[in-house]
Amino acid sequence: MSIRSRRAAVLPRRNALRFIVLLGLVSLFADMTYEGARSITGPYLAFLGASATVVGLVAGAGELMGYALRLASGYLSDRTGRYWPITIFGYALNLLAVPALALTGRWELAVILIVAERVGKAIRSPARDAMLSHASSQTGLGWGFGLHEAMDQVGAIAGPLILSAVLAYGHGYREAFGILLVPAVLSMSVLLAARYLFPRPQDLDLTPEPPEAKGLPPVFWVYMLAVAFVAAGYADYALIAFHFDKSGAAPTVWIPVLYAIAMATDAVAALALGRAYDRVGLWAMVAATVASAASAPLVFLGDLRLAAAGMALWGLGMGAQESVMRAAVAAMAPRERRGTAFGTMNMIYGFAWFGGSAVLGILYDQTSALWVAVASAALQLASIPVFIRLIKRA
Repeated sequence: MSIRSRRAAVLPRRNALRFIVLLGLVSLFADMTYEGARSITGPYLAFLGASATVVGLVAGAGELMGYALRLASGYLSDRTGRYWPITIFGYALNLLAVPALALTGRWELAVILIVAERVGKAIRSPARDAMLSHASSQTGLGWGFGLHEAMDQVGAIAGPLILSAVLAYGHGYREAFGILLVPAVLSMSVLLAARYLFPRPQDLDLTPEPPEAKGLPPVFWVYMLAVAFVAAGYADYALIAFHFDKSGAAPTVWIPVLYAIAMATDAVAALALGRAYDRVGLWAMVAATVASAASAPLVFLGDLRLAAAGMALWGLGMGAQESVMRAAVAAMAPRERRGTAFGTMNMIYGFAWFGGSAVLGILYDQTSALWVAVASAALQLASIPVFIRLIKRA
């Protein structure tokens, strides 16, 4: 191969990596914004006079609406081909609703902005992931999504820590929300720069497009069954933290530290498992699912040391969901249907997670932590035969 040919082959990969890093920076600053806000929205609503029922309903409804709308958003992005406008609009709504919370004086207005933030995330996620999948075909789908998730988690860890420092220095909630305007503006600035530099991310895609590809293939729907099992069995951290506090397994001061352990593990695991997916395929998801299933008895039945180990495994599973799970969707879906595919996966994941969380919560109230651990692990492990079937078919 001549020097000119080598340069021609390397340049698209470098461009693809630049695009992935730009989207990673967008997510880093975005997560710094809205994950920082989510760490204090509950106390803020209470400060404004909202009841515990309102706080619970807002959190649940916001998440459910955020997942449900992703199917419509993904379909619209594929139908129109306007991935950038949909992504930019979603990010603008997602991010600017957060610092606007500093201007509210009534909990009713705060609720509207909190739900708007979730809606914005729902609008932009499928279109952004579709564009990310095009660039990731140059670097390996697992590595591309893993790198994006690792950068995303840096912001998810930094945001709550920044707000914790603001409150620790004697400032109020409004100052805390107000300071989040800085990462929100940085995120939007990098996003617009990425739009200017890469107006057509689909040109980076190396994936051959089968001429007969018209919709989502049957293998995708089999994969969705495995996704639903994983989501239904994944205990939300709200329930885990509730258990830590009620059982005394972890002192109150350690509860946010345990979550930080999970988020740090998430970032590292996303990179490692993403690379593993590019080499061994869905076996990476099998290993991660076994590990995350093992986290359930550790966090619900163990002492502080076992709980810390369990949260690390919980974070490992989360990293796999954000890297391997998304990469597999991109590998299965035709280019022109990836927005729909990501939207469908997110909707199914959201409803399964919502239903599973309700079941685990009821089990905790009506039985014991032992049965929560058993149900959580069993539901996740039910996905393993489905993953293995897909591996054999591949």
